[in-house]
Amino acid sequence: MNFDEFLLRISKIKNIQLPAESSQFKMAPPFRIELLQKHKETMQYAKKAGVLALFYPDSNHQTNLVLILRKTYEGVHSAQVGFPGGKLEETDNSLEAAALRETFEEIGVPVHDIKVLNQLTQVYIPPSNFYVQPYLGITEKTPMFIIDESEVETVIEVPLNHFVDDAVVISKMVSTSYKVEVEVPAFKLNNYIVWGATAMILSEIKDLLKQLL
Repeated sequence: MNFDEFLLRISKIKNIQLPAESSQFKMAPPFRIELLQKHKETMQYAKKAGVLALFYPDSNHQTNLVLILRKTYEGVHSAQVGFPGGKLEETDNSLEAAALRETFEEIGVPVHDIKVLNQLTQVYIPPSNFYVQPYLGITEKTPMFIIDESEVETVIEVPLNHFVDDAVVISKMVSTSYKVEVEVPAFKLNNYIVWGATAMILSEIKDLLKQLL
């Protein structure tokens, strides 16, 4: 979709009620409810993070969404596809500020170039005990991505038309942080498999966009 047309349509997003968990659970792993029950106590002390779903025009002025592939490391989110963003630091005055700061640090998009349009529904991540607050934003400039090579393996530029295509929703056997393999709903975007919390956030974004596009 042409980015000018996208801007016109996305400007109405605040008039639409968030589909929230009803949308997120379409892409939730089958064991999620069980995990939420198991983590009922630790959820009270969960850390907080902000992430950004950033839409932008590519060099042909077509609308893209940026995701990142995280580095392989000793941790629960090793080598996973996610949004730019990260944990709330003492220097951040809000989760939105954390999401914007981390977006700049991880992929080099200046904070002053980004306009946040909407706050989405938060997601709890049991393995790392984080509440993640997603935001939907835009930049009207075609970004010159500069990745933080210590955290980010690569930037994944997903065309909007590809993202909203129902054919990208699949089922996939994955290895979880609980050392078991399970079949989960997932998105296949640019040949990357996206599941878990990121897929749940993407599901809400997709349902919102389908009401606007």
